[in-house]
This record gives sequence, structure tokens and C-alpha cells, in this order.
Amino acid sequence: MMKNTFLTGVATAALLGICALAPARAQTPEPAAALPAPATASAIQTIPGMPPVINPNNIYSEARPDNIAPEVAKDPARIYVPNLRSNDVYVIDPATMTVVDRFPVGRSPQHVVPSWDLRTLWATNNAEGTTQGSLTPINPRTGKPGQAIPVDDPYNMYFTPDGKSAIVVAEARKRLDFRDPHTMAMQGSVEAPECRGINHAAFSIDGRYAIFTCEFGGMVAKVDTVNRRLLGYLKLSTGGMPQDILAAPNGKTFYVADMHADGVFVLDGDTFKETGFIHTGVGTHGIYPSRDDTVMYVANRGSHKVHGPRHSKDGSVSVVDFATNKVIRTWPVPGGGSPDMGNVSADGKLLWLSGRFDDVVYAIDTTTGAMKEIPVGAEPHGLTVWPQPGRYSVGHTGIMR
Repeated sequence: MMKNTFLTGVATAALLGICALAPARAQTPEPAAALPAPATASAIQTIPGMPPVINPNNIYSEARPDNIAPEVAKDPARIYVPNLRSNDVYVIDPATMTVVDRFPVGRSPQHVVPSWDLRTLWATNNAEGTTQGSLTPINPRTGKPGQAIPVDDPYNMYFTPDGKSAIVVAEARKRLDFRDPHTMAMQGSVEAPECRGINHAAFSIDGRYAIFTCEFGGMVAKVDTVNRRLLGYLKLSTGGMPQDILAAPNGKTFYVADMHADGVFVLDGDTFKETGFIHTGVGTHGIYPSRDDTVMYVANRGSHKVHGPRHSKDGSVSVVDFATNKVIRTWPVPGGGSPDMGNVSADGKLLWLSGRFDDVVYAIDTTTGAMKEIPVGAEPHGLTVWPQPGRYSVGHTGIMR
């Protein structure tokens, strides 16, 4: 059975024990809404300061290939790859498929995160096992790093959809730190004591809440982004190892990749209930929408282990149709591999993913599934593709709206 816990009072800690039982995992997922013609922007009441939702049926409508902002279009096309064990960032020119630069950053860089205003790329160096974490700003116009800012345990980073706060995901601390999006000065924190391994997030269509995964707790946590408080926990029905999470185009359905369950849980964000499950492949890890918003690409890392084997024959990418919640294609990695985190090119033609255990990056043709490998540093993780279309970024490796 799933446990669905909601925290509704101001004394959050005192209410952690209140819970209700929800139905067991549905066998047939409820599909996300199809993508009809846009409605008026005023149909969705967003949080103050958040850009309007242009199409209430598709939160990604402004992140299609022809919507690159003029300033962003001036930035050179590059793939920025953080390498967890070699403590550096490799820079790939996608036109030549070669590494054209590399530079050191802080210890244990996990992700390269585009800022809300699209003018800075942040390497999140969480310095695993120490208190020496930092954020390294990268100028996307020059491709060069700036002076690192000391920040406690920045495993990952997101931005509230109104652009007023960066949310540093302090994984080891079970805490979300709201910070100034430019200076990274602390604004306040949200404690999530039951969320062991808090790391990835997705936001509702109106920006009022976000759902974070708890990698080592087999659950997800719902957070009020306006009042900065924990709303509750949802225990996944199999108690697996949740990783990345993606909001569907409707902004209400959420997909949770689970590395132990070998697939994607489907959640209703508003009611905070599990509604289904989609089997994809071994070690399900990263999820990214296509540029036409019709499918999502699901990276299956090929192992249930945090540190898996090289050249796993189970490494693959699944293509899931948003309208039906069905896997319509599966692309195995030739010779085996470990597809992990990344994003889609601005034109939607290539899916770029790190090969976590194989020290490579995969460039995957989104029409045929053909793959090219580019050697990089030791243990590449959350790479980002730049430039990307969209008005603003809510973080991670570039979830654009």
C-alpha cells in the first residue's frame, strides 16, 4: 500500500505522523492530457511574478526550436559536461562532436544548471562528504568559468518559476536552501527530514508547488514554493529508488524515474497520489521532454547500483508517448553503456546524455536512435545543452518554459 502524508498545520514537525492510505499502484497509467490548441494565458493563475502560461495544455509550448531568445541565440552552441570524479567540466562543440575545452571547478561537480534568466550556467559542486561545496558560474557567451561561490552541499539547483529564488538542493542535509538567484545569499530553508537523498524536482503549472524525489527513502516530497514549507510525503508503492522527475505538458501529471523499479511512476500532483507505472528498462534514471512536446526520453542506466559496471548490456533509452503513457521505442546502447542525465538539442534532433559509468557522452539521433560516443572526464553526470529555446529555466539541466 502507498502512504500519502500531508502536512497541513503550521507546526509541521508535530504533524509528520498524520497519514492516510491510498490505493495500491494502478496497473494502467492515466495518460497526460493531449495537446489541443492554446487557450488564453489568463486561464492559469500563476504565482506573482511568474511569466504567464501561454498554453494551459502545454507548459513547454514556449521551449520549441523557434523560441530562442535573441541574447541566448548569440551564445555559441556547446555541451557542458560536469565530471564527478575528475572535478572538471568538459566542453563539446556539437558541430564537430569534439571536446574543445576543459576547466577545473569545485569538488564533485554534479550538474550544470542554466539560471532562470538564461545568462549564467552554474556548476553545482557538492563536495561529497565534506563542507566545501561551491557553485561555479560559467559565462555562456564565452564558455569560461568565473569565481566559485561557497555554498553548502549543492547537489542540484532549481529556480522558482517567478525567478525570485534559486533552490539549492542540499542532499546530504535533507534540506532545500532558498537563495538569491544571482548572489546566492541565503533567503531561507525548508527542512525535509524524512526525504533521504533529496535531489530532483519538478514544478506545477502555476508554480505554487514542487515535488522533490527522495532517492534513498523510496518517496517524494511536496513543497509549497510560495510559503516555503513542506506539504507532505508520498511513499511510492514499491519503495524503490526515485531519481529524476518531470512534469507532463499539462503541468499536473508528474513522472518519477525509479532506478530500482525499472520504470516511471505516474503521479497526480494536485491530489498527490500515485496513478500508474510505466516499465522502461534497467536502472531508470533521467527524463527529458522532446522539443515538440509529444514524447519523453527516459534514460535507463543499466544498473541498480549507485556505482554500476561499465558497458552494461542493459543500458538503453526508452521513448514514451505523453498522450498514451506507452513506450513506443527503445534504443539500446551499442556495446552496452550507462545513459544518465542530459538534455535535448535546441532543434530537437539530438538527445545528449552522459554515460555515467563509461566516461563518455552519447549524442543520440531522436529520429533513428543512432548513437555517437565522445570520451570525456571521469564519471560525467548532469550535462547541459546550450543554447536552449524558452523564456526561462526552472533549473536542473535546463527544464525550460
